[in-house]
Amino acid sequence: MSLEIRQDYFLKKYVIVTPQRAQRPQGIKQIQKSSKEKKVNCPFCPSGVEKNLILKVYPSLSKKQPWSAMAIKNKYPIVSLDSPRAYGQHEVIIESPEHNKQLSELNLKETVNLLNIFKHRTEILSRISKIDYILIFKNEGGKAGASLPHSHCQIFASEILPPDLEEEFKAMKKYQGEYQHCPYCDILKKEEKSPRSVYVDKNVVAFCPYASAYHYETWIFPRRHLDNINNLTKKETLSFARALKKILEKIEQMNLAYNFFLHQVISENNQHFYLKIQPRQSVWGGLELGSGIVVNSLSPEKAAQYLRK
Repeated sequence: MSLEIRQDYFLKKYVIVTPQRAQRPQGIKQIQKSSKEKKVNCPFCPSGVEKNLILKVYPSLSKKQPWSAMAIKNKYPIVSLDSPRAYGQHEVIIESPEHNKQLSELNLKETVNLLNIFKHRTEILSRISKIDYILIFKNEGGKAGASLPHSHCQIFASEILPPDLEEEFKAMKKYQGEYQHCPYCDILKKEEKSPRSVYVDKNVVAFCPYASAYHYETWIFPRRHLDNINNLTKKETLSFARALKKILEKIEQMNLAYNFFLHQVISENNQHFYLKIQPRQSVWGGLELGSGIVVNSLSPEKAAQYLRK
């Protein structure tokens, strides 16, 4: 594949796909993801969780564990319900009581359970006055911004709608006005049959986006036009879990750090919610930060070929 400039599906965002740059010499070694670490006064292990931070303990799925997962207040929050100048809620979801068990190592039942916890926290947070934006995200590995080795996700709930989402909704509504369709519904119908397809079943479609900003970037969509995770049926949640587990297992095999995130806007009931997974193998330098144009040395077609095996 030769050099190619690609534009996002309907946003004014550009990526230059440059396969040959993957062969350029590297004088500085990039550390992707640290190995599993020993437990030393871990604040997310059963004996280390501060009781005053606990929001909800989710029942165990086996007799060997005290609980399956736990929602707690972030001890060092970015926003707070007590702060009118930075209003919101910042939570942590401890994915497992086991210190060195990664999300990719959860079995299918445990992965479904985690998604159901995302549903429950979304429902709880959406009831809070003035909260309009709920971001569920995960930082896995130091290169992705993780500060603690015990596997966990975070939830950021705020009254502020990020500018990028405002831009996306504006472009989405323009597309709907012109074509009378949701752009994402059209995109996933096209991508499930493309060489960028990663996982497809009756309920979900996962693919590497045409203008991927990161190596092995993958999006997971429900086929149905749903505006938030709470509207997933049991069968759709199971499919979503299968797709997520498959992709994270492949990323884990490469020992890559990654982020994933799920945006949900309470006041926007016409959004098509989806989950983005962005591995952190590629590094953004001066060109990306200065121009906003991303250079990706791995084509999404090549990435999808590996992920769907």
